[in-house]
Amino acid sequence: MSARTHPRPHPATTGGVEIRLPWWALALPALAFIALLVLILNPSDAHAASGDPAITHLVERAQQLLAR
Repeated sequence: MSARTHPRPHPATTGGVEIRLPWWALALPALAFIALLVLILNPSDAHAASGDPAITHLVERAQQLLAR
């Protein structure tokens, strides 16, 4: 006894779906990659950010309020 199968109404298409990306969808990751590559190649240009006294004061004040 053979099993009956449902016939497919439409065969699978072999054509691809056309996808269009905006120009910035490729440009921004490429730009970020290049910027990181430049920082790796020349690390002397990458400086550590100096601590802002206002932010330091704010963090200390938050720690004092949480310690109570």
